[in-house]
Amino acid sequence: MTKAIALLALLGLVACETVQGAGRDLEAAGEVIQDEAQETQSEM
Repeated sequence: MTKAIALLALLGLVACETVQGAGRDLEAAGEVIQDEAQETQSEM
């Protein structure tokens, strides 16, 4: 039982890190899109 709880806690931490990493990737992609949009708009 204790091993199962420890395993679930570990999996929870790993999943949290994965979601944070995905969030950072999406944020970076959004910034690139925003920069490109601003650059395109300034060229008009």
